[in-house]
Amino acid sequence: MEKILLLDIPNYHRIDVYREHGGYETVKKAYSMSPDEVIDEVKKSGLRGRGGASFLTGLKWSFMPKTSDKPKYLCINGDESEPGSFKDRQIFEFNPHALIEGALIACYAIQAKAAYIYVRGEYHNWIEMLQKALDDAYSMGLVGEKMKETFQTPYECNIYIHKGAGAYICGEESSLMNSIEGKRPYPRVKPPFPAQNGLWGCPTTINNVETISNIPAIIKNGWQWFSRIGEPRHPGTLLFGVSGHVMKPGVYELPSGVLLTDLIYNYAGGVPGGKKIKCVIPGGSSMPPLRGDQIEGVKMDAESLKAAGSAIGTGGVIVMDEDTDLVRVLARITKFYYHESCGQCTPCREGTGWMLKALNRIARGQGTTSDLELLIDVAKNIEGNTVCALGDAAAWPVKFMITRFRDEFEKAVKKEVVMPVASMVHSMRHTALPLAELKKN
Repeated sequence: MEKILLLDIPNYHRIDVYREHGGYETVKKAYSMSPDEVIDEVKKSGLRGRGGASFLTGLKWSFMPKTSDKPKYLCINGDESEPGSFKDRQIFEFNPHALIEGALIACYAIQAKAAYIYVRGEYHNWIEMLQKALDDAYSMGLVGEKMKETFQTPYECNIYIHKGAGAYICGEESSLMNSIEGKRPYPRVKPPFPAQNGLWGCPTTINNVETISNIPAIIKNGWQWFSRIGEPRHPGTLLFGVSGHVMKPGVYELPSGVLLTDLIYNYAGGVPGGKKIKCVIPGGSSMPPLRGDQIEGVKMDAESLKAAGSAIGTGGVIVMDEDTDLVRVLARITKFYYHESCGQCTPCREGTGWMLKALNRIARGQGTTSDLELLIDVAKNIEGNTVCALGDAAAWPVKFMITRFRDEFEKAVKKEVVMPVASMVHSMRHTALPLAELKKN
């Protein structure tokens, strides 16, 4: 089976082993091409972003202005704070030089003077691993000023690792840039977009770690090779982080379009005790969940999951068996987004607290049917009404979990006549707990 990122080569994280297998030779090939030719190769490959939005990578690169009186930058998003997602750290640990080589090629394509790899603050060990790989690359003249001599090119590029401060919101691209600049990581209003006004007001392109790590293989083997792997509309391999009720949780690199049931049963070993699957979240905690009876025939690629009523997200597959209490699961997910909301937008700042309070009440056995209607209404009022996508990330689990598992939530609440929405909102205002109490729940 074709693998691109997690190769079965011992010590592949070491620069000597990486170079023995052709590492950093692809940079030379890229530098023999024009920047536009590199962009065109990536564009024709069909590579889509692996960070959640699945946007075409080559097309995003083409948005970078060809001429500018300002320096250009590349930001590589390795914040990876989505619950259920743990794929990028596999690259930091087992294939860091593919990321570094990919960054060098990407910077050349967009003519950036520097790349910033933004890594989740809690990833202490993986930051050290990546820094060691980068130091080795610098010492061999593969990055920085010495690369002019190494690659016989007038072009040079520096790469910096930026340790995050432990906030989920920094995974949002404009928050990430504010964090690198030393500012409070509030998401920026768009437009202007990063390609016009990014880091320090300069043109900036932002890609995910897994996305950039695919670049050397594409340039080495050609766009036709890559486009034939997996699902044609979402080509290449994907890193799937499988967790929850499976026998063999872990990260699996498989061609896009693999069946969700194959991923769970053939690769992750199935569900312990032979229990039935109640729920699967296919792309990290913010993606719409699927019922266990919905997953047959579902393929793991962007378009197929969209058709199934969910999304590929970060490829974090969370499996829950028949004994799972989905009320408690949803309360826990909602608590995360309430805690991680930056507080800039009122719908997200206030709405996540309202949803958490209602869910905690249901989990304690004190909820009513009115709470279910209130939760869906609040989620709909958050969705699409915030500066960044964290609002949607908080709203979707609530909206879709209650809608798709209505029977389970109905069992958890007391039956009553449903109040009109206006009355429910009035009731919430007069019964809301203080902020400190909400955080205790």
